[in-house]
Amino acid sequence: MGVKITSIGRYLPEKVLTNDDLSKFIDTSDEWISSRTGIKERRIASEEETTSHLAIKAAKKVLNKRRLDSKEIDLIIVSTMMGDSPFPSVACKVQEAIGATNAGAFDISAACSGFVYAIETASQFVQTGYIKKCLVIGAEVFSKFLDWEERSTCVLFGDGAGAILLEHSDENTFYGGVLRADGSGENLLHMVAGGTYKPASIETVNNREHFLRMKGLELFQAVVPIICDVALETCEKTGMELNDIDLIIPHQANVHIIEQVAMTLDIPFERFFINIEKYGNTSAASIPIALYDALRKGKIKPGYKIMMIGFGAGLTCAANIIEWTDNCVY
Repeated sequence: MGVKITSIGRYLPEKVLTNDDLSKFIDTSDEWISSRTGIKERRIASEEETTSHLAIKAAKKVLNKRRLDSKEIDLIIVSTMMGDSPFPSVACKVQEAIGATNAGAFDISAACSGFVYAIETASQFVQTGYIKKCLVIGAEVFSKFLDWEERSTCVLFGDGAGAILLEHSDENTFYGGVLRADGSGENLLHMVAGGTYKPASIETVNNREHFLRMKGLELFQAVVPIICDVALETCEKTGMELNDIDLIIPHQANVHIIEQVAMTLDIPFERFFINIEKYGNTSAASIPIALYDALRKGKIKPGYKIMMIGFGAGLTCAANIIEWTDNCVY
């Protein structure tokens, strides 16, 4: 069986936090942030909004656009680093909220590569005939896990969710993908406490160990060669050349990472879709949000070959190549 994307949607919190807003309570400026990252603003979830709230709203938009009864959904996969709680999964909360009573549900934790991990996993279920319809969601609420006294990290991240519907098809629009990991880089982007290594305690709270920590320069230097290797490996696996790719949807972490990848691979920067200036780094949500925005801006046409490539904590990296069809609603 083949597989294709038939619907896509996104949800973004209403609150916009600009660089100028940040400069009012952090020693920073719009020039400092935008020149180093390409970010101008980001969305911040309200006190009441959780990861599942954002995921549910994105899922409902996908179903409404497709005019699909939720009972037809066979599987729900949510990629996230920041669930509502350690368990149950965000996917189970989505399943209950949308009334997908016939669906299985689970989360994938692969950081900023998670959405590509999730759609590659989902495509295997569909292509084998095990299921017919899978809802795949990337959702993050990073703002509640940032140290707002640490300007090197808190200025980078934002909240949001994106979702797609994968369905079986007579034609296969998924050419193939590559999933990679390098656990030796775990300390470049991580959260020390909150798990079995350091369960929550007065000490871990006082030491501010429940916030995201990142070694920015080392991470930058580590991910660029990994991204390039995975991009080339994905082309080789699918029998394509980089010049065959019409548009690349990368994880939106830092515009300079993407510039360096483009330079290393000798790809025109214009073939990368960038929206980091509006949303910052939304981790597992960044690729589906960018895919949606690219469609809305007319950057994707039927027949286009698209590479999606994510990279992040773990370290993880993943890419795939798909062909866009003219029957996706958004």
